Amino acid sequence: MPESGFHFAQPLWLLALLAIPAVLLWLRLSAPYREHGLEERYADARLLPYLSGSAITHRVASKRPLLLWVLAWTLATLAMAGPRWDFRQMSPFEPGADLVVLLDISRSMDVADVNPSRLERARQEIQDLVRDNPGISIGLVAFATIAHVVTPITEDGESIVRQLPALSSQLVQLQGSRVSAAIERAAALLEGQRDKDVAHNILLISDGDFTETGLDAQVHALYEKGIRFHVLGVGSDQGGPVPGLATRGREPVMSWLNEDRLKELAQAGGGVYRVADFRDDDTRAILDAILSHARKRQNEKMQTLVWNEYFYWPLAAAILILLYLFRPAAGLRRASAGEVA
Repeated sequence: MPESGFHFAQPLWLLALLAIPAVLLWLRLSAPYREHGLEERYADARLLPYLSGSAITHRVASKRPLLLWVLAWTLATLAMAGPRWDFRQMSPFEPGADLVVLLDISRSMDVADVNPSRLERARQEIQDLVRDNPGISIGLVAFATIAHVVTPITEDGESIVRQLPALSSQLVQLQGSRVSAAIERAAALLEGQRDKDVAHNILLISDGDFTETGLDAQVHALYEKGIRFHVLGVGSDQGGPVPGLATRGREPVMSWLNEDRLKELAQAGGGVYRVADFRDDDTRAILDAILSHARKRQNEKMQTLVWNEYFYWPLAAAILILLYLFRPAAGLRRASAGEVA
């Protein structure tokens, strides 16, 4: 571990300084060949500067661009090496919250009153949750009459996204929605977490097309234990026919979004209720509600060193020199920068 004194973040970049003496040596050795020209047919090379009246000015002017290039190269190399001075030792804070998503995959979720269907919209909402997730650990439970744990509570959101295409109403044989069984599975997952000092949350994604009783009391009991219950409604007031289902009179079975029922559950569980739409405002509102009650936990095991970086000083100086060298008015008489004393 480096001390808090001056050092370089990437010291290997300093090896680029070795290019300076190599280039200077090459310029010095190649100078005689570059200086010999047609003029030497008419006068000695050593007398040419005196004949043109520029013996001293030629020598000084030819060295100036070379010295500036050397200085710019040195400063740029120092900037790339990353000079540092002093640091602060910090422990990162994490949002202490766990979330279990309950996804309804009953037949009513195949209704196409929202495009392309309720279930497909629910999958999109879960993808938004994972994408916008600020660090909350998420688990997924799919349910109809039976609840199945798709993924346990994890920080790997991509593992949840990979499972979504396989979740459909065709996976269940007995139709219906037993929300209570899914809630029990979610509560078991949350209570089984090692870190107890986090906020626990459940998110139900459903159309509310269920008639189960006693859910309000079940959800409120969890709320008293510190588990908040949020709801994301999927569907519309217009509703639509459930594909593949019909009454005895061969009339289509209709399904509507039961907002009143879903709002009651969210209220009993101390959570928020939102209706799924094309924008991500709904998932952001739920994530904000979760984070508002999350316990910020400091990860003492992950100490982060925040250094005071000073690379911009040599970088700024190098840029100024380069701007001077490439200024249009100078035309840069890069003549024979090879005379190295």
